[in-house]
Amino acid sequence: MTLERFLPIPEAAARLKIGELYLRALLQSGKIRGGILPNGEIVVNEQDAKAKVPKEELQEYRKHSHLRGVGIGIREASRKYGIADVTIINWSRGGIIHRLGTDKNKILIDEADVAYCAEIHQKYGKQGRKLFNSDGTPRAGLIAKVG
Repeated sequence: MTLERFLPIPEAAARLKIGELYLRALLQSGKIRGGILPNGEIVVNEQDAKAKVPKEELQEYRKHSHLRGVGIGIREASRKYGIADVTIINWSRGGIIHRLGTDKNKILIDEADVAYCAEIHQKYGKQGRKLFNSDGTPRAGLIAKVG
């Protein structure tokens, strides 16, 4: 039996590297579970919070946000970030990497998405391991297992 872990809002916000107000909004809207301790402190379910944070709010994504909307070709992205073409194509087909358009015969994808995916891949990737949920966030347990 695995017990669920609840964290005080400041600690959860620090671990997830997101704002406390955002966590409170998720809690108030019922998107994540929480509770109130006898001392009045508000806590949130750690797994719920991790699952509801959009990839754009994650520290790994935010550090590449200056590249958002910058188009890069698949081959160029493959060389620049050291990720196989087919992996990038699969992430694009799965909606993890957004397609921005075309330039002649070249498909342009969002470089911020590529840089984010490459970072997650470098940290946690193994052949055959699915790294991302359908919303582009890392699968549950990846970050917790590595630290």
